[in-house]
Amino acid sequence: MTEKLIAALLYPDFQILDATGPLEAFAMTNRLLGGDPFYKVMTTARQAGPVEASSGITLLAQTGWDDLGNDLDTIVFVGGRGIDIAMKEADTLSATRRLSALARRTASVCTGSFLLAEAGLLNGRRATTHWDCCSTLAQHYPQISVEPDDIFVRHGKFITAAGVTAGIDLALALIEEDLGRDVALATARELVVYLKRPGGQSQFSTELSAQTKASPRFERLQRWIFDNLEKPLTVEDLSAEAAMAPRSLARSFTQELGVTPAKFVERARIDAARRDLEDGVLPIERIATKRGFGGADRMRRSFQRSLGVSPQEYRERFKRVVNE
Repeated sequence: MTEKLIAALLYPDFQILDATGPLEAFAMTNRLLGGDPFYKVMTTARQAGPVEASSGITLLAQTGWDDLGNDLDTIVFVGGRGIDIAMKEADTLSATRRLSALARRTASVCTGSFLLAEAGLLNGRRATTHWDCCSTLAQHYPQISVEPDDIFVRHGKFITAAGVTAGIDLALALIEEDLGRDVALATARELVVYLKRPGGQSQFSTELSAQTKASPRFERLQRWIFDNLEKPLTVEDLSAEAAMAPRSLARSFTQELGVTPAKFVERARIDAARRDLEDGVLPIERIATKRGFGGADRMRRSFQRSLGVSPQEYRERFKRVVNE
């Protein structure tokens, strides 16, 4: 059996977990299978040798990217602080296109998707990246259909993952594709991660706080919304507070913030409820009333629709632990 060569491309100031996370998942599968390795994992860069990550830790690139050939199965483009420089380098973009053409699968983790985008490889495709960079990716590369909530997106031979640890999710999906669910599940258990984590990356984002900075025109109205979440906050309520006709408010608000007033209110309620759930003090029913959902069932539906998890699941995952 010929090993499937998985290579992660490094550059100065890369995010180390973007590389080591998925590579360790593939290596763990080898250990679980025993016998001859199914995967051969390696790192590559402009030339073989040490490459310093953004953390200050150095990884050794085992080979230069020009030495990779037709035996390349999967190439993984990692993200990191250095991506802005890497994507402006002609030889890096050339290597990106060449290695992608050689490989059966092309993957990216976190902002590694920007390297694929700049190389023109994601045009006309669906893709994702770290939640904090999705709007930038969509703005700079309108030919790409950006999926901001997905942990990873598969479109043809291209697989793009969200931030940092999502590289492990991506690797597990590829392992399942190659070797089946049982092997992927066994690998996930050894790594103490979900095979398919519940919910999307919205549960980790601060999307609403970013939106609140988007429009000085509606700053006062936004603050009023946050201060009055226990109220119904209908369009008429918002219109009266903003001294605007309901239709005019809805149109201007949506144009400037990219979301309807009703959706903004729902996200404001969810954002506040998330903080309450993380504190771990109030019962869920009390949080639902305090934040204007009207009941736990309605809050649960909002959480499932927006975050892909229930309030109870969110609390279990993100509740703050206080040392006595």
